Formats: sequence, structure tokens, C-alpha cells
Amino acid sequence: MIVLKLGGSVITCKDRSMAANNDNIRRIAEEIASSRTRRLIIVHGGGSFGHPLAKQYRIGEGYHSEAQLIGVSKIHGSMVTLNRMVVESLTAVGVPAMGIAPSSFMIAESGRIGSADFDIIESLADRGITPVLYGDIVLDRAKGFSIISGDQLAARLAIDLKAHKLLFGVDVDGVYTSNPKIVPEARLIERLPVSKLRGILEVGGALTTDVTGGMFGKVSEASMAAEAGVEVLIFNATKPENTYKALKGESVRGTIIVR
Repeated sequence: MIVLKLGGSVITCKDRSMAANNDNIRRIAEEIASSRTRRLIIVHGGGSFGHPLAKQYRIGEGYHSEAQLIGVSKIHGSMVTLNRMVVESLTAVGVPAMGIAPSSFMIAESGRIGSADFDIIESLADRGITPVLYGDIVLDRAKGFSIISGDQLAARLAIDLKAHKLLFGVDVDGVYTSNPKIVPEARLIERLPVSKLRGILEVGGALTTDVTGGMFGKVSEASMAAEAGVEVLIFNATKPENTYKALKGESVRGTIIVR
């Protein structure tokens, strides 16, 4: 079983509201088809389809006003639209994909995944269907509603379904010693034990691993999967052939997170 997480920064244009990066979506779909990967689960982020609406309706603060309900509906609807684009690109190149809404089988507890029925996802993958999930807004027993990120969902799926590999496709080459866009001396960390990862997370921005806003949370979720014995690779999915190579187990420039 392989879980592939595609970052919102890869499949959307974050500088424009609800703008998909169709070139990347089509290219990655073709690479997935060429890899002929079986028992594959795909999770994608929201990028410009999810984050602006979540911020507008202040969902991160929890549910505290009926005025937020229309936001709940809009956020979910926006993610369904993006999910449909991803699924249609996959089916167009022969990948039997099926979009599945996490909000239909999951309840959160204070922003973390509480109860979820992953048997459906595993059974579909076992039968040759590629489930395509996404970061979604779900019911939360403590907060009313919560956003469950694609990173959290991908890591939890990999752990619970005992995936042998968890791949994070992002828009940079991996985890750096600093922000490579502003620090020319920043070095890519090719192999990162969880013990050292904890140190980086503790100092946060001082030794930032963050190039996109989501890298900090991504490595935090990735560390949980690595501790559970899942092989974790963070790689650049905006570069052609990288997704294909990562799925095939070929050498890809990136960061491997290990126990």
C-alpha cells in the first residue's frame, strides 16, 4: 500500500482564488498511470480552493456562529470541485479513481481525526480502485467543525492501513536547513531521523524547514508515520518524472524521514 499526498501548492495556483494548476494535475495523472501502481491511495490538499474560504469564515477558531454554516458548505463544495478535477484527470489516462469525501465517514476530536471508517478506503484499494481523498471540513465533537488537513489525513491513513510508503509531493525539493528562497546557503537534508526532526520542530521558525506555509505541519505529521514504521519521502512533485520515480521506488532528490 502506498499513500501519495499531493500538496495544494502543486495542484493549485496559490496566488489566485480557486485556480487549479491544470498542467501539473494532468502531468502527475499521467505519471501515476505510467507507474501502474497498485493499492494506491491519493490525498490532495486544498491550496487556493480551501484556505481562503477557511480563513474568511474563521473555521480554525471553531464553530461559534450560525453565520459560519454557509462557510462550511462553501469550503466543502470548493474542495469537491478540486477533487473532481483530479479524479477526472486520473480517469482520463486510465486510472480507475474514485473521489471520496472525508466528511462522509469521519468525525474529529479537537481538530484531530477521532473516529473514521478506513475499511471502505482499504477495500476499494484492494479491489483496484484508487481512492482520492482531500483535506476537508468535518464534524468535530469538541469544536463543532474542524478542518482536517490532507497532511494529517495522509499520515493517519498510512499508519492505520500499514502502508509501506508515504509520499509527500510538494513544490520544493524537501526539508532544508533554512529557507532556500531567502538563504542561498540552505542545504537540503536528504535523510532526517525523527529524533533530529523533533529538534527542528521545537525551534520552529528559528531553524525553519518551511518554504511553503505547510511544511512545518507536514513534517510534524510525517514524523508520526515514520515512528510507526512507514517509509516517508518528501519530494518535489512540480518536477516532471519525480512522482513516477517516487512511486516506482527509484532515486528521487528529496528528504527521507526515518525512525
